[in-house]
Amino acid sequence: MSDDEKTEDTRSELRLPHSVMEAPSGPGEPRRGLDERFESRIEMSVPVRHNPKLRRLLELVNADDDLYGLWIAANVNAVDRLHMTDHGPVHVKIVMNIGIRMLRLLADAGVEPSIAVNYGMEAQDAEVVVALAALLHDVGMSIHREDHEAFSLILADRKLREMLPEVYVPREQTIMRSEILHAIISHRTGGKPLTLEAGVVRIADALDMAKGRSRIPFAAGSLSIHSVSAAAVDSVSLTPGEQKPICVTVELSNSAGLFQLDRFVRHKLEGSALEEFVEVQARVGEEERRLLRDFRI
Repeated sequence: MSDDEKTEDTRSELRLPHSVMEAPSGPGEPRRGLDERFESRIEMSVPVRHNPKLRRLLELVNADDDLYGLWIAANVNAVDRLHMTDHGPVHVKIVMNIGIRMLRLLADAGVEPSIAVNYGMEAQDAEVVVALAALLHDVGMSIHREDHEAFSLILADRKLREMLPEVYVPREQTIMRSEILHAIISHRTGGKPLTLEAGVVRIADALDMAKGRSRIPFAAGSLSIHSVSAAAVDSVSLTPGEQKPICVTVELSNSAGLFQLDRFVRHKLEGSALEEFVEVQARVGEEERRLLRDFRI
C-alpha cells in the first residue's frame, strides 16, 4: 500500500510502537548498544497525499544516519538519564503526523497557511515546513535539556542546508529554512508563533500524550501529579469540529488526566494563534481505572 493510500485517521498514527522506544536502563538490565538501537530504527512516514516535495524529503530523512543518531542521543538524555518522556524518533514521528493532520483539517476549512499568505507559496510547502519542524524540533536534546530548543536551531539549520537543495531553488531554501526554524523555536515555553505552521507544530507537540510516551516516568516509579495524570491518557484523536475546524478528543481512563489538558494542552494552545481554530474535549470512562493504591511523602 502506498503512502497516498494509507488512512489519514490520526488515531491510527498515534498507536505507534512505543515498546521499541529507548527505555531507561535499570540495575541488572542489559545495556543497549548503538548497533542495537539502529536495528530497531523507526521509519519516518506520513500520508504524503501527492506531495512529491514531502515524499522526497522523507526519503532523505530516512537515509540519514547522522539525523537518526541525533534522535537516539536526544532520547538517551531524556529517557535514560533524566527519566523524562520520549523525545526520540517515535515522538517526532507522532508529532509530524498530528501536525500534518491538523494542517489538512485547516485547509479543508479554507484556512490558508502563512507561507501561502506571505510568500505566495503552496500548501505543499506548508506541509514540508510542519513535517521538518516536527522532525527536528527536539534534536537539541542531544546536547542538553536546558535551552534544547535553541540547540535544536543550530543542529536543524545544518540538516536543512543539506536536504532542502534537493527540492528547492536557493531563494526558496532561504524562506523554507526560516519558516522551519521559526516553528522549532516557537514550541518552547513562552514561544509565540507568528505563523500558522508554527502554531500547528506547537500544539502537535503537546498532543503526543497517548499511551506509551506519557507513561515512561510513571512506569519508572515517578509519582507526581504530572506522571499520574499522564498515565491516565488513553488516546487522542483529531476530527473536524462542530464549531471550529479541528476537534481534539482525549480519552481518559481516570479524571486525573484532566490536569494534562489544563496544564499542557491549554498552555500550548494559548498564544499559538490557533485558538480560534481548535476545540478540545475530554471523555472519562464510565468506570475510572485506579492508578494508585498508596502514596507517601
